Amino acid sequence: MKVVFQSKFYTLYQSDKEKCHYLDMNQKTIKLSFCQLLALRNKVQNISIENHFDSDLNKHGFEVLMLCNKEHLFILNTIELLDLKTLVDYSFISLDIDHIVTTS
Repeated sequence: MKVVFQSKFYTLYQSDKEKCHYLDMNQKTIKLSFCQLLALRNKVQNISIENHFDSDLNKHGFEVLMLCNKEHLFILNTIELLDLKTLVDYSFISLDIDHIVTTS
């Protein structure tokens, strides 16, 4: 396995042998197919960070994130969420598929 990208809290690995990715979220490591990785990217991109700074919209500053058909549940604070957004964005750039996915 090779490291695709590592942020402060998370690491994304790629396994060419198994043709999948592994997301290490410190609490646990999740095996992701490419489709699941795309779904994660979509979910993360659709989260409004601005809501974390408005106490009327997000009183506690946490985000609930469910992955892999609700198989995994994570509760992330604002700092962890920003770090995950960074990891997802840079991972697709590192995989050199960002331009393919965004233009389709």
